[in-house]
Amino acid sequence: MLEFIWPWVFVLLPLPWLVSKLPRAQTIYAAIWWAHSRELIENQSKSRISSHTKLAKLMLWLAWVTLVLGMSRPTWLGDPTQVTPSGRDLLIALDLSGSMKITDMTLENQVADRLQVAKSVLSDFINQRRGDRIGIIVFGSKAFLQAPLSFDTKTINQLVQETQIGFAGQRTAIGDAIGLGIKQLQDKPAEQKVLILMTDGANTAGRVQPSQAAAFAASQQVRVHTIGMGAEQMVMRGFFGPKIINPSSDLDESLLQDIAQQTGGHYFRARSTEDLQAIYQELDQLEPTPSEDIWQRPITSLFHWLAVISILCMIIALALTKGIQIRRGAQ
Repeated sequence: MLEFIWPWVFVLLPLPWLVSKLPRAQTIYAAIWWAHSRELIENQSKSRISSHTKLAKLMLWLAWVTLVLGMSRPTWLGDPTQVTPSGRDLLIALDLSGSMKITDMTLENQVADRLQVAKSVLSDFINQRRGDRIGIIVFGSKAFLQAPLSFDTKTINQLVQETQIGFAGQRTAIGDAIGLGIKQLQDKPAEQKVLILMTDGANTAGRVQPSQAAAFAASQQVRVHTIGMGAEQMVMRGFFGPKIINPSSDLDESLLQDIAQQTGGHYFRARSTEDLQAIYQELDQLEPTPSEDIWQRPITSLFHWLAVISILCMIIALALTKGIQIRRGAQ
């Protein structure tokens, strides 16, 4: 739908015609609103010059009309589109320590390591978030920001898939990961700050103790949901035959529970791929995305197109006037 923001500008449309009707103070050949009006009105008996003169006048009128139309600020209102309002700033801290390569889980009926499963479930979770800014922190011996907070879930997903075990070192710096998350979420409204921490071990590296980081997160009103990954039973083949071991013996569940409790979050235990999928479904309920969509109509300004047309018409008029002058000189 076409709309004019300043429709009152249309009163200027007949201005050149009104000016041309004013009493002339000079000879009939004097210019009124166009410097070359003398050349445009004389020698009317010569058909070729006369036709060019008429065309030049037409171009001048078109230039004026399009200029006035542009000054009225015409805009085109497009069809209403659905826009999801901004939701939460949600950071996901993913453990890339050496223990994440343990193959104690399955993915599509195939044996898979913990990181493969984490990336697969994370991909589905990220794709389902609407209206949230999502960022990725990876941590091992140190914590790094893999992807800053962004609405671009496609790029976030790609960066998640590019993560590899050992990128951040072989050990586990849980406290540093929480500290980096707090830094990225600072100056945000309290109800929008969420950190999801996924790990399969205990804090074995880093400059910040997890308990200190959790206390600071609580003071900054950052909710930290913690997820402990890893199966509790795994069959290993040995010299004397297969034996059952606990591959998650290093997981510090009490620490993860304490972090979640201090910050108002929840602790989850993911012993399998199905557990992890259910956890992220529950997180969708605990941290819901905005439920009400906003409808808006895209607005496109047409001023620049009209301005271009006006300038082109003016250039054509000048060219025609110059041609008239050359022909008159030749005569």
